[in-house]
Amino acid sequence: MAVSTPPEPATPPTGDQRERGPAPPPGATLPAGVRSDLEHVFRSTYPRVVAVAARVLGSRNEAEDVAQEAFLTFGRSTIPAGEAMGWLSVAAAHTALNHLRTGRRRTTREEAADDRATVSPDVADTVVTRDERRRVREALARLPHKQAVALVLRHSGLSYAEVAAALDLSPGSVGTTVRRAESALRKELNRHASSD
Repeated sequence: MAVSTPPEPATPPTGDQRERGPAPPPGATLPAGVRSDLEHVFRSTYPRVVAVAARVLGSRNEAEDVAQEAFLTFGRSTIPAGEAMGWLSVAAAHTALNHLRTGRRRTTREEAADDRATVSPDVADTVVTRDERRRVREALARLPHKQAVALVLRHSGLSYAEVAAALDLSPGSVGTTVRRAESALRKELNRHASSD
């Protein structure tokens, strides 16, 4: 009978590890069917993928869940590593928008977190800000999917070339797509504001 040694106590991640995402356990092996470059892609793209999802969802915790879904799918794919950033950004935006559209968001949890994190002398400002964010997310979820994704990717810091590659658009059409999405978003916001 073999005696196993207890696992070493976990050490908190360093600042660099938090930026790149959690490190796999020492000696971890990848399950069958998972690509060998996953760890490298994960470490190099994790912060940006989470940022894309957080831009849509407004919650870092939910964004990390979405990023995990995207990386799990990528880990079993044959997408070239050179296209990983674009593919993962689009996957994160799509998944986050789907979360919004299907109502799986936990609004009460977000509001409770906002209440704990925000110390504001004016309660009205807090309520208005929270309501505006909710309205923008709802309007974003009503946009055509490609416009919504282009808008999210561009406002998450991806360049026009990166958005074009990720969405299979010509680089010259990205600006037009984003401007149309912004215009459609404003119309959605105005339409629903006038119906309230």
